[in-house]
Order: sequence, then C-alpha cells, then structure tokens
Amino acid sequence: MTEFSLSDLEKIVWERAHSGDPDSWTAKLFARGIDKAAQKLGEEAVETVIAAVKGDKQALVSESADLIYHWLVVLGLSGVPLSDVLRELESRTGRSGIAEKASRPKG
Repeated sequence: MTEFSLSDLEKIVWERAHSGDPDSWTAKLFARGIDKAAQKLGEEAVETVIAAVKGDKQALVSESADLIYHWLVVLGLSGVPLSDVLRELESRTGRSGIAEKASRPKG
C-alpha cells in the first residue's frame, strides 16, 4: 500500500469540488453549501459512534473514512486549511489534555 495522507485527501477534495463534474459527489456537496456539508458531517459522526459502540470494526473503519472525508469538505467550505488544524494539534502536544482544556476560554 502506498503512503496516503490527509493532505493528499484534502487536495483531492479541493480538486473535485472545483472540477465542475456533474457526477462528482464532492462537487455537488460543495455546491449545496456549508449547511448540507455540516449536516452530513454530523450524520457520519453519529454513524461512527454507533459502529464503535457496537464493536463493528469494519463499519468503524468505513464510517471513520466517511467522517474524515466530510470533515475535510466542511473545512474546505469554511476556508480552513488542514494545516491550521494540524498546527493546533501540534501546539497541544506539549501539555496535558486536562491542562489544555482548562486553558480554553469559557463560553
């Protein structure tokens, strides 16, 4: 298997979103906008949780792939590059999760 990264997928999502291909689910999802993409992201999150709770590993893999794809669509529609999310995650690696959460603004 070749190395495949989230950055590779982000690039594919962006290219397909702007391809104008009427048969592209990604292009259709981008055309429908953030509300539909966010709805799909939420649905995939719930399906991922259900698969995990059921202990269905194959479904968990499949639903996780759907979740990540739709998350990248939402990021793309929101103008947030994956690199921003990765940078945020990297900044959190030097402190405990409890301390990081406590440092967040209340709201």
